[in-house]
Amino acid sequence: MSKRHGERKDTLKRGHGFGNRMFAEQIWWELIGHFDGLYPEYEVKDWRGRSYFVDFMWIIGSLRFVIEIMDYGSHGTDRSKYRMDLNRGLFLQSQDCYVISIALDEMKENPSFVLAMVRSILAPYLAAAGGKNGMDHRKYIKIERQLMQLAIRYHRIISPSKAADELEVHKQTVSTARVL
Repeated sequence: MSKRHGERKDTLKRGHGFGNRMFAEQIWWELIGHFDGLYPEYEVKDWRGRSYFVDFMWIIGSLRFVIEIMDYGSHGTDRSKYRMDLNRGLFLQSQDCYVISIALDEMKENPSFVLAMVRSILAPYLAAAGGKNGMDHRKYIKIERQLMQLAIRYHRIISPSKAADELEVHKQTVSTARVL
């Protein structure tokens, strides 16, 4: 904490809020079973170069998922704050981040619904992430995990040329990967 200043230091002092803890315990842990690649209070720069912190950033390979726990009090009572939150979401999406916004009230009252929706959104990536029902990601190299991800996303076998185009690699790289 002695090396941090300003908002970074304040974020460390505050710790994880109720909604963030609830998400980590009731949704994420239930879905994935580990916290590898999940970063709470992840600092990002907005379009003006100003720092702010998203509730969670999940990084898997080159993919980035932002998870925001939205409670009415901190995100919705002030119209300018609400507008800024929406602008940040748009900006993050323009930077190739997937943004998942979860209502705190819904997570409190209906966690099984939230779990089901997050599972549905992340399903194409869970096998490559080594979730509870996925594979052990340490057994596969990056290109192999990306190929599995593509096949899951498209729900079919992908030709080497299509996979090479999608992953922006040479066709031979795809052909030599050992994916079962």
